Amino acid sequence: MGHTLAVTKIEEVTHNVRQLTFEKPEGFAFTPGQAAEVAIDKDGWRDADNPFTFTALPEWDELQFTIKIYPEHNGLTEQIGKMSVGDRFIVGDPWGTIEYKGRGTFIAGGAGVTPFIAILRMLRERGELSGHRLIFANKTEADIILRDEFEAMPGLEVIHVLSDEDKDGFEHGLVDKAMLERLIGNTSQHFYVCGPDPMIESVNGALEQLGADPDALVFEE
Repeated sequence: MGHTLAVTKIEEVTHNVRQLTFEKPEGFAFTPGQAAEVAIDKDGWRDADNPFTFTALPEWDELQFTIKIYPEHNGLTEQIGKMSVGDRFIVGDPWGTIEYKGRGTFIAGGAGVTPFIAILRMLRERGELSGHRLIFANKTEADIILRDEFEAMPGLEVIHVLSDEDKDGFEHGLVDKAMLERLIGNTSQHFYVCGPDPMIESVNGALEQLGADPDALVFEE
C-alpha cells in the first residue's frame, strides 16, 4: 500500500538521469536523506518497487526523485525512463538511516549522491554549507549529476573524481585510502558515504584506517 501520485514535471539531468517532480500528499513528511519504496501505477509494475531517495526538501509543495535510468536492465528504472507527465507513481512511507548529523565530508559514487542532494539543499537554505566537502566519484565527466548546482553552492568544497577519464581539474582513479588521506586531512568530522556496496565497504574501511571514528560514519546499512 502507498500513495498514488501523478508526475507533474520531468527534467533531463544527464544523459541517463531524470529528475521527476510529482504530487505531495497532505501531511506527507520526511527527513532529508530518506527514501521510499516506489512502484509505477501500471499493469505489471505495481509490485515492482525499488527504493529511491527524496531530493526535494520537506517544506516544498511537491515531492521529487532524481533517478538514474538503466535501459539495459529491463526493469523499473527503464520503465521510469519512459514515464510522461500525468503518469503515476506508487510511493510508500519514508525510511532510511542517512541523515545529517553535523559538519563533515560527503563521499558519493554515481547515483549514490542522491541521498545527499536534499541534505546539501537543506544546508544551502540554512546558509550552513561552509566547512562541508563533497567528493563525488563518477566514470566520466558526462555522468556527473547536478554538477552546476553543487558547484554553485556557497561554501561547499566540491571535488570530482573520474575513474575512466584523466582530465585537468578532476581527480583521477578510485576513491581509495591514499586519495582520501590526501583530500580530507582531519578525520575528526562526520563522513557521509553512499554508492555501490563495494565502494561503501572500501571507503568506510579506509576512513577507519585513517583514524575516523566508526560512529561518525553515516551510510545506509
